Amino acid sequence: MSKFEEEKAYKLLAIQEDISNSKAKDMIDKGIVYVSNRKVMIARGMLSVKTKFRLETIDKVKVIYENKEMIVVDKPAFINSEEIEKKYPDARLLHRLDRETSGVLVLCKDEDFRLKAIEEFKHDRVYKEYIAWVDGDVIEPFEINKPILTEKMNNKAKSKISASKGKPARTEVFPLMVVNHKSKVRLVIHQGRTHQIRVHLRSENLPIMGDELYGGRNARRMMLHAHKMKLLGREFTSPEPKEYKHIGGGDK
Repeated sequence: MSKFEEEKAYKLLAIQEDISNSKAKDMIDKGIVYVSNRKVMIARGMLSVKTKFRLETIDKVKVIYENKEMIVVDKPAFINSEEIEKKYPDARLLHRLDRETSGVLVLCKDEDFRLKAIEEFKHDRVYKEYIAWVDGDVIEPFEINKPILTEKMNNKAKSKISASKGKPARTEVFPLMVVNHKSKVRLVIHQGRTHQIRVHLRSENLPIMGDELYGGRNARRMMLHAHKMKLLGREFTSPEPKEYKHIGGGDK
């Protein structure tokens, strides 16, 4: 232990969990390390040497559907889509979900099928439905139709609304529940730009809970879930995460 009163977060975590520094950094980057109820955002951030960490568990990847052309999985939060691809060496990702987004993720086992599916995405013929918890009251359906520009810095993407340089993006928003000025909403997206839902909702002052990159309040995770997809005549569904019930006052 350092003789100083503060030390880098990843080093303290490595000592507490008896793991390597690189493993500790990876866990912080995944978003599963907390101090009390606050997520540790910066691995190299300085913390008191007396800090006690809490770790979120990562659920197992579950297969929703599989045939000779594809494998559809229920992606847990806190894991990159690319990590799931490595679990299935004979399959390639058809699309991606953000690290903390859970739900339906499709990988292709057949190249002809993959190319056909990509065309469906390009022509907005894939139905993509999400469920999210946001800050604010959503009591009526509405649509967000704002172009999005994505920029990369230090190998990380961040998007914004840009009327002059952005690409077309449309998101339909439907209210499901309102509890204490927090709303559960159903979202149907078109085009599917990087961080589309996150940026669109933030532009309406309805940031997703847990999405601190785009102004959301602190939460156990980013409350965004890929609930349903319809692709080439097939429909795939992932049930709502258990965390959603705690917000809405459902069964524990």
